Amino acid sequence: MSRTCDFEELKKIAHDVRVDIVKMVYLAGSGHPGGSLSLADIMVYLYWCELRHDPKNPDWEDRDRFVLSKGHAAPVLYSVLARQGYFPYEDLWTLRKVNSHLQGHPARIDTPGVEASTGSLGQGFSVALGMALGLRLDGKDSRVYVALGDGEIDEGQVWEAAMSAAHYKADNLTAILDFNTLQIDGRIFEVMDSSPIDRKFQAFGWATKTINGHNFQEIKEAFDWAKKVKGQPQIIIAHTVKGKGVPFMENRVEWHGKAPNREQFIQAMRDLGVEITDESI
Repeated sequence: MSRTCDFEELKKIAHDVRVDIVKMVYLAGSGHPGGSLSLADIMVYLYWCELRHDPKNPDWEDRDRFVLSKGHAAPVLYSVLARQGYFPYEDLWTLRKVNSHLQGHPARIDTPGVEASTGSLGQGFSVALGMALGLRLDGKDSRVYVALGDGEIDEGQVWEAAMSAAHYKADNLTAILDFNTLQIDGRIFEVMDSSPIDRKFQAFGWATKTINGHNFQEIKEAFDWAKKVKGQPQIIIAHTVKGKGVPFMENRVEWHGKAPNREQFIQAMRDLGVEITDESI
């Protein structure tokens, strides 16, 4: 397991992950760049600093688990898994291709390191709760982390799982809400206003913490806090920017689920400090 918790190094890794995301979606001709880019910093911190995992032994019984409930953000998960060594890095460029093990949403049986097949919004949250309760029954001290989208919490199943997690005192479960304020149809406050999110989860029995999801110091402090909470599941509400790192994608709802054309791809790469040649794509 590659592990570094130097913030400057993490920033470099997160930058490279963002480059991967844009290139993957461009080559695929489809995908979800916006919500993948917004989650990159948290995902890098999780896999390089927080999770107990082993890419050489993905089924290690004592590992921590991560579930990407917002499964459409698969590109960010695939990038961190490849960079951690779960599968060859070159596989990233097969995203969404026929016979590729990297499809538009994560598939557990196909991709090493994927803990749950997700994509139907809300279901990954319930799966993560089941994992947490199962680990406790088995006497394991492993933790379960689950990433949710802020549009995803429109789903009633999310609140059923939230209620159950608190009822069963699943304190080995930490949720991360990617609070970028945009979903496929527009601003979350216009589509279905779920505010105040922190007070709603508190009312359901959860411990809550709100952070800047692009600040590694705050990310670290939040995960340190979560491990100290006893008797309650925890949710980290991470304020993020959809499309983070690519200025023309930032805070733009149309980049929820479409690929850049060639001109946009070249511009995105330049924004990320990468010069593109015909040989490099």
